[in-house]
Amino acid sequence: MMENQNKAKELLEAVQFHPFFQGVEVGTALSLIEDCSYKIYEKERILLRKDRHREGLILILEGTVEVYIENELNAEHEVLEIVQKGELIGFSSLADFLGVPRPMKEEVTVEVRALSDVKALHIPFTVIARRWEDSYVRDYLLTQVAVRLRDVYASLAEQIKTAQARDEHHSYMARVQDVMTERVIAVPSKITIAAAAKKMDVEKTSSILVMDGKKLRGIITERDIVARVVAEGVALTEEVAEIMTKEPITIAKTAYYDDALSLILLKGVKHLPVIEDDEVVGIVTLSDLLRKENESVMKTIKQITEADESNISHIKNAIYAVLDILLREKIPIQRTLDIVTKLYDRLVIRLIELAIKTLEKKGYKAKGNFAFYQMGSSGRGEQFILTDQDHFLVYEGDEDEYYQLLGMEITLYMEKAGYARCQGLMMCSEAQWRGRIADWEERLRTWSLQSTRDNLLLAQNFFSYRFIEGNRELHRQFEKMMINLLEKAKIFLYRLAQVEREHPISTLEQPFRVLFRIERKQLDIKRSVLFPYHHSLQILVLLHGSPSGTSFEKMVKLTERGVISQSFSRDLKEAANHVLSLYVKQRWEQVKNGEELTSVLQFAKLSSREKKELILSLKTLKELQTLVFNHFSL
Repeated sequence: MMENQNKAKELLEAVQFHPFFQGVEVGTALSLIEDCSYKIYEKERILLRKDRHREGLILILEGTVEVYIENELNAEHEVLEIVQKGELIGFSSLADFLGVPRPMKEEVTVEVRALSDVKALHIPFTVIARRWEDSYVRDYLLTQVAVRLRDVYASLAEQIKTAQARDEHHSYMARVQDVMTERVIAVPSKITIAAAAKKMDVEKTSSILVMDGKKLRGIITERDIVARVVAEGVALTEEVAEIMTKEPITIAKTAYYDDALSLILLKGVKHLPVIEDDEVVGIVTLSDLLRKENESVMKTIKQITEADESNISHIKNAIYAVLDILLREKIPIQRTLDIVTKLYDRLVIRLIELAIKTLEKKGYKAKGNFAFYQMGSSGRGEQFILTDQDHFLVYEGDEDEYYQLLGMEITLYMEKAGYARCQGLMMCSEAQWRGRIADWEERLRTWSLQSTRDNLLLAQNFFSYRFIEGNRELHRQFEKMMINLLEKAKIFLYRLAQVEREHPISTLEQPFRVLFRIERKQLDIKRSVLFPYHHSLQILVLLHGSPSGTSFEKMVKLTERGVISQSFSRDLKEAANHVLSLYVKQRWEQVKNGEELTSVLQFAKLSSREKKELILSLKTLKELQTLVFNHFSL
């Protein structure tokens, strides 16, 4: 118990606003604290051991701890939750406090250890009992139990999915704290550039943080010194504050591995300061994440930004190299597709810039605004290898000639970058795939009123669109027109659903011995699964006034509108991820091996776990399709 009354008063200042101690007089609060125990734990020290029963709760006053389970198979541990300042641990002991009988052979399996130096207050059962009659405290504790239970389940689910996606024997998902460098090299903002450069040389580091005390001000890299000092003739006697990158991108210590990798790739940085409780506790680099130097990744982002007509044909292979790294590193497929799609978006935006500059050199300049959209796999956010072109233009004003030329230039530049021309001519170089909002309204109305098979197929591809570049206000006007038109096009959506009725997703519910022996040995995963899934998702979002976006963005919109439940949305995302993972991995292996591209999946090549997951995934995707059919009573 508390030995020093002065210490109790000091602790009261730290905990007086915590819900457990609120609402009592100072004397009572001091009495409660005096019956508690104040403890200090160094980093890596164990707060609660798995082989010892808990005697109450622990309030974290400073620092961070992790709750984990030891994995006996590989001597690793799996983190269930991260607990920080102001939070409680030891909730399992409440069962003992409430008098719930403990099983005779029950073993405590979780441990708690300090991730940093920790100060904590141990609150025994006797103190809990004195506060239990307060309904506010009781409700607070029970709410915390419910919230933490929810978070632990979510953490477990995430780790299980990740372990399955990465490797059957790799049982945990790495966090930034597992791969970062804890040694932080920093200089104050008032130091000279020369002194900072000398320290970088002595420390053999390519970057250095700029910090005043514990406050992060910026970061300086070797490239900054070359580009901002040498190239611009800045004096070495100037302060580093003059050349540093201010407010650098940071990441939390407890963030996941792929969160860090995604930030580095998409933001084009090489060094991420790691933050805990608003303080820098380390730094993580691309080489830390990939476990080897790989400058090609960063060069890819630089290549895209600086691309011109002479080198755009090389960017495809640079992006393919990034894709290969992400797949080899077993980054979850949704994150992989997100990263690669954003790289392709950067490429397309750069190609549009080059097309506009080409026209400017020829004396053409637009006066109005435009919006450029892509369809197909790019529109769905699922492009990983370059396919054929699927895109269209919306523009303002009467500058038909300019946008005809711009459409032709964009199509030409995309072809030079490796996008094949669309055999169906669904490109903005064609008159029917560009126009003003009024032109598009007339086209869509024609498709709606004349629901021929050809028009329905055109609509299926069109409604996978996604805004890529241009004027966002024009895009909003285009979306508004689309939503208004769809409200009057229920019969047209019914026709789209009828087409999908002809392409049911097989559930493959037969026993394994039958399914994988003679009757069924393969499945066209693109035509028999992905297309029907995409079209079903598409019809639902069109029904509920939200036409554009990636597949996963559409799921979010449907969930927000109450069309599908949150639990079904999670199942649907997991099912789509599994099928996409199989599809992407197979296609990429075919590309690398120079084989003919096919979406036919051979069951014999799947593990037992993959087969089981495929059956469950198809069943979930079938439920989505059935939801569409039921809406129209098909």
